[in-house]
Order: sequence, then structure tokens, then C-alpha cells
Amino acid sequence: MSGALLVAGTTSDAGKSIVVAGLCRLLARRGIRVAPFKAQNMSNNSVVTVDGGEIGRAQAMQARAAGLAPSVRFNPVLLKPGSDRTSQLVVRGRPVGNVAAADYMAHRDRLAGVIAEDLAALRAEFDVVLCEGAGSPAEINLRATDLANMGLARAANLPVVVVGDIDRGGVLAHLFGTVAVLGPRDQALVAGFIVNKFRGDPALLAPGLDQLTALTGRPTYGVLPYSEDLWLDAEDSVSVLASATVGRLRPPVGTQHLQVAAVRLPRISNSTDVEALACEPGVRVRWVTDSANLVDADIVVIPGTKATVADLQWLRERGLAEAIAAHAGRGGVVLGICGGLQMLCRHIDDTVESRRGAVTGLGLLDMDIGFSATKTLRGWDEPLRGYEIHHGQVTRSAAEDWFAVNGSAQGYRRGAVFGTHWHGLLDNDRFRRDWLAAAARTAGRHGFRVAPGINVQACRDAQLDRIADLLAAHLDLEAVLALLDGPPRNVPTVVSTVGGLP
Repeated sequence: MSGALLVAGTTSDAGKSIVVAGLCRLLARRGIRVAPFKAQNMSNNSVVTVDGGEIGRAQAMQARAAGLAPSVRFNPVLLKPGSDRTSQLVVRGRPVGNVAAADYMAHRDRLAGVIAEDLAALRAEFDVVLCEGAGSPAEINLRATDLANMGLARAANLPVVVVGDIDRGGVLAHLFGTVAVLGPRDQALVAGFIVNKFRGDPALLAPGLDQLTALTGRPTYGVLPYSEDLWLDAEDSVSVLASATVGRLRPPVGTQHLQVAAVRLPRISNSTDVEALACEPGVRVRWVTDSANLVDADIVVIPGTKATVADLQWLRERGLAEAIAAHAGRGGVVLGICGGLQMLCRHIDDTVESRRGAVTGLGLLDMDIGFSATKTLRGWDEPLRGYEIHHGQVTRSAAEDWFAVNGSAQGYRRGAVFGTHWHGLLDNDRFRRDWLAAAARTAGRHGFRVAPGINVQACRDAQLDRIADLLAAHLDLEAVLALLDGPPRNVPTVVSTVGGLP
């Protein structure tokens, strides 16, 4: 049986995914066979795997860091929120139905068995399995149904390292409080802490970390500095902030920038699709939620969504639908991806997702969409790479072909309005460059030039190497790896005001 470790976090987006990815890359560099594992993920950012299912995008990133192709084994349970109260339940890569939060307890035992089986199989195959928690282990209201944090650690006897994001403020209280609210048996598995996104002089933080050790009896294994380079594959919706610029804007190759407004939908999925555009020098990509933010846009992107009809209604309520139509009416470039494509069509018949039946779309593409109970999960490799994850199907199209594969239309256009069900399309470097150059001409940005050498996959690998280098420089790696032998011994129980936890 291999060594295994659980990386938990004080909050969502604390840095769990980054730490696991960096550790995967570091161990892979040493020739150690390592695999990532997230028992249960809640995310609408997913990818299609080599075994034909879907998993959270962070686990695909971590698999790449480990030198592995993405597999459903790395994320056996995925919840894809379609509303505030219900989520699509995906087990071993396949949707099995919708569940409400209140009903989740009924599924727990079956899912726990799936998780235990997949983790055991990975541990039999790999030298090390690095597990990522979900949300925070301090959500004690959910402890009874927990499958990804202390529930997993307890079931598999895993040591736990807790990551806290100091950029949010209050990290010492977050770390202490995370341990303190846990019951004694859960606390016994918590080995220590990692502080993420620190800016400034570490000497100023040191006294606080010393006090944290005195209070909890647990060390801090490292303080990771803030890095502006770490922004690709941001899985968590917390990272996708309205009015925020995606990535780091770099000077243009030519004399002009290109402005991209990406609509930050309430139920956005695969928000990472626009990151390839942000890799290009001179391309500024902003998340927007207001029609006023479209005024200076050269390109408007409507990304995917887990709730096409509901988010279409949101576009109308916010005045964005009218603004997008006006932008297209002026000859402006519009790109719809997956759910975004569906919104651009004339008619939508949805008896599956929203169960609203016939709905009028934006009408910018002469196409109709019908929802199928069977989800399309498909990966493409040649001549373009991409993947599809959708219930909505094209039932009629009078649009021009934007691009086709094996004689079948996969992208559609009407003038400067484009749409496709493909995620990852813009990761194809030559395709992206050609499309951006044409979009710039349409927008009248004749001073914009596409950089010839941008390789998005190389950018992702460079980021993974950057994460690994930061961990190597700022983490007591040997102390962390020593935990692979098993949970810590004789760590003290932190006195808690919460009673009755087992």
C-alpha cells in the first residue's frame, strides 16, 4: 500500500489544488509514481477524461503535473450545481441524476463505498496518492455526510495538512479555528499547516506562527509567497470575480490592445475557456456583469453554464441581452461557448435542465436547441483538440459552418457571431491566433498583432513548474513527505467550545 496524504483548506480557494499540483510535479520530478485524488468535488469546471467521463478541472491539472492523463479515478464523485439547492451528481464520470442538499445523506453510504474502492485501487498502483479536500473541514454542520475532508481522512487513516490563504486576512484564526472545532478523533489526524499567498517579510509573521504552534502543538510546514503567475486553471468560482481582469495583461506586440468582455454568468461552467485568450500579449480579458462594461469591448464571450435558461433570463434582467444584441448589430464580435452557444440560438426547448420547455433565445444565430436527457461527453484530438459536456443538442441550423471536423459542423457563425459546444477550442494555438487576428480586423483594431509563439499548454506546464519551485523553496518538503508513513503521533487535542463532536 502506498503512502497518502490529505491536503485540506480553511476555505474554498485557499490553495489546496495548487499545493497538490505542486507536490505532484515535485514527486514526478523525482521519479516517484504519484496520482492526485479528490473524493468529492463541487464544481462546474470539468473536463472529459481518457476513459470517457468527466472530472473536476483541478484534478486534470494535477494529473498533468504528475505526468498522467486525466481519469475518472482521480475524482470519483462530482457535484455540478444547477441551482442554489440542487446539483447534478456525477459518479465515476457519468451523471446519475440530480440531488438536493437535504437528500444527500441518502447517497452517502453508496458514494463512500465508491470512494474507498477507487482510493484503494490508486494506492495499490501508485507510490503516493495526494488527496485534496473540498471546501473546509471546519464545516461541522456537514460532518455527518462528509466524504472528502475528515470523513475521508478518518476512513483511510490519512494525515492531514491544512492550507490557509493569508491574502484573505485572519489566517491564524482560520488555522487555529479549523482544528479547534473538530472532534478529538479528527484532530488526531491533523499534522500541521501551510500558509499560502504571503506578501512581505516572513519575519513579521514568524511570531504568530510560533504562537500557533504553541496553541495547537502542530508546526507550520511552510509559508508560500504570493505569485501573480499562478492564475491558469482557476477551478473555483470564487476566483472568477466580476470586473476582474483574467491573468496578467502584457504589452501588445503591435500598437493596440484587444478588449475582451467575458460575461460572468451566475452558473458559469468551464470559465477557464477564456484563459487561452488572456495568455496572448495585448489581449485584456475582463469578467463583466453589467451592460456598461460592454461599451468598449471588441469581443464579447458568453461562456458555458450549468443553467442555460436561468442564466439567459439573468442576461435579460441585467440588460446584458440587449447590450450583446446591440454589440452584434454594430458588427461586433460575439463568441458563445456551450451554454453560451445555446443562448445565441433562436429557440431552446428545455424539458431536462430547467424544465421550462420552449424558450426564445437571443436569435443571433439561426439555430435551434433541444435538450436531451443523455449528456454528451466527448473528447476530440484531431485535427483540433477540445471536448464537449452538454445536454443541449443542435436540432436545426441554418448558420454557416465556422469549423468542421470529419465533415461535421462543430462551430457555427453568422457574420461576426460565433458559437460552438467545444470547450478548450481556444487552446489550439494556430486556430486561436487566426481567429483573434480576424476578430481584431473586424473590430477595427488594425494596430493589434497576434504574438507568433504563444503555446497555451506550455504556459500551463510553466505554471506547474513554478508551483513546484515555490514549494521546493518555501516548504519543509521532507517533513511533509514523512507524513506519508501515517498520521502524526501524540498531537494534542485543542480545547474547543463545541461539544459533542466524536
